[in-house]
Amino acid sequence: MLNLNRLKPASNEGYLAWVLVALIVIFTLSTPQFMTLRNLLDLSESYAVSGIFALGLFVVLVTGGIDISFAAVASVVQYIIATLAIRYGMTNPLGSIVLAMAIGTTLGMVNAVLIYCLRIVSIIVTISMQSLLFGMLMWLTNGTSLYDLPDWLITPLKVLPFSVGAEHYQIGLPLVVMLLVAAMTWVLLNKTHLGRQLFAVGGDQESARRIGIRVGLLHLFAYGYLGAMAAIGGLVQVYRVGEVVPNALVGGELDVLAAAVLGGASLNGGKGSVVGTLMGVFLIGILKNGLNLIGVSNYFMNVVIGGVIVVAITVTHYKKRKETDVGFA
Repeated sequence: MLNLNRLKPASNEGYLAWVLVALIVIFTLSTPQFMTLRNLLDLSESYAVSGIFALGLFVVLVTGGIDISFAAVASVVQYIIATLAIRYGMTNPLGSIVLAMAIGTTLGMVNAVLIYCLRIVSIIVTISMQSLLFGMLMWLTNGTSLYDLPDWLITPLKVLPFSVGAEHYQIGLPLVVMLLVAAMTWVLLNKTHLGRQLFAVGGDQESARRIGIRVGLLHLFAYGYLGAMAAIGGLVQVYRVGEVVPNALVGGELDVLAAAVLGGASLNGGKGSVVGTLMGVFLIGILKNGLNLIGVSNYFMNVVIGGVIVVAITVTHYKKRKETDVGFA
């Protein structure tokens, strides 16, 4: 007889894999447009920026914090780099990227300082920072989009072109950048002493402090890391669309947070994986893409995403309660 227990996933990534397979089968049977190489490549490119954001946010979630301001940070970085290029002739690619990451890291560290030094709840600080940054950006720019961008930022690059029969395809730069960020984040969290300390802080901050871990510096690093990833994601977004639109990224924070939580990251810290985070990103992407192809309303997509988040958080907290239940009435 078939032992069904062998099919039971042993990890959160295993459950996600089954859900992804189920969604792929459902949408493949629902519409012939879904399971095409062109659609799958477009889907990967479209959610590469969300993946970069989610990987940065995951590092913050590991420490037990949360940051909602990354989209506003990315928008500010976009506009500053584009303005310097258009008005002041700053067209050096490496210098622009380094400056963008420096700005993003600084803004992320400001969040960490406010949270750690003033003992303010992280979600309150970062929502306030998101509102402040986005409000100032829209006020100072009047919401004006920028189009006359340097060639290095908007010229499409053939990174990994290939052909299937008579059709020509390519794995574009956004997806490659996301995979490089994923590899870097995985090495950081799984192969370095710093990564183990980040998980320790998220598991029990007070215990981490007692064994000599400098909790404040780790928070500074985590929020700074997210700021740097926000800057990179912002530049990749400009590369994809060929323009800087001040309000293009703000509003998508929910999808990124949902992806990280679906990937196994705990809002209490100390849990999750890079692989799970990426699977969460593409689970959201497949859901939205598939529902769009079968003609489901955009408004109902938000209902689905919200429902997915509720289920994920409920399951996470249920598992945590089961782990800590010692059997007393």
